[in-house]
Amino acid sequence: MIKSLSMLGLACGLLFASHANASTCEDFTNVEMRKLRSDESLNLCQFKDKPLLIVNTASNCGFTGQFEGLEKLHQKYKDKGLVVLGFPSDDFFQEEDDEKETAKVCFINYGVTFDMFATSEVRGSDANPIFQHLNEVTSSPNWNFYKYLVSADRKTIKRFNSRTKPMSDELTGEIEKLLPR
Repeated sequence: MIKSLSMLGLACGLLFASHANASTCEDFTNVEMRKLRSDESLNLCQFKDKPLLIVNTASNCGFTGQFEGLEKLHQKYKDKGLVVLGFPSDDFFQEEDDEKETAKVCFINYGVTFDMFATSEVRGSDANPIFQHLNEVTSSPNWNFYKYLVSADRKTIKRFNSRTKPMSDELTGEIEKLLPR
């Protein structure tokens, strides 16, 4: 009985330590962001030590079709460690007013399975915390579907404009440089 209690205590301790470590980091990703059309929030620290591709999106833009390429990118590289994160924004007046409609475009029309977050600002003083940092380190997106490739150690951030297609050699080449070999 004592041995069982000790093992249970050890297991609980390891679980707690693992959870505490996974949800803490000391960089700009230490924020809670609400998922699109959900009450659930994610602390982006859970992606610690993984490269990130952060994209500002819109449902009614000439580049909206890039959701298809972003999903292909996600499927190709997710098992190698890349995390794709989508941030819908109406900063360029091309996002749905209703979050339900934004979710429909992402999840139903394009079959997106990577994490999408609630609509938020990505420019100016009202930008969400992730984009505040990206904007300080690089610059604000000039349009929808700007892509920010962030190294696993968070020290390097490369910015790609809307015209850079998700499956382009330019972007996939930079992603592959960041993945473990």
